[in-house]
Amino acid sequence: MKRFAQTVLLKDDPEIIRKYEEYHANTWPEVIEGVRNCGVLRLFIYRFGRQLFMFMETVDDFDMECDMPKYMKHPKAKEWDVLMRSFQEPVIGAPKGSTWVEMKEVFAFETDNLK
Repeated sequence: MKRFAQTVLLKDDPEIIRKYEEYHANTWPEVIEGVRNCGVLRLFIYRFGRQLFMFMETVDDFDMECDMPKYMKHPKAKEWDVLMRSFQEPVIGAPKGSTWVEMKEVFAFETDNLK
């Protein structure tokens, strides 16, 4: 299993933050299906203020560049992506034109490592 962590900011508007959370409380079935079909096993999004943190666990042979575009093949997934991007803005230092940016893992704790 592979792990990925990414971050992005929500726009500084309480109504946008509320809408973002409301959409995710009622995520469209096509979005869930598309994410699952491209190899994502688990996906979590956390928020602190405007900062979002996404953590994904994927199949072993998952490749972000090759597999995530498969998710975007469904028209509803594209619609969802455009809508969610309208709520977001990049973090400081993100490459121009990006939204979610990958975070580097600097520490991992797993119970199996305690032997």
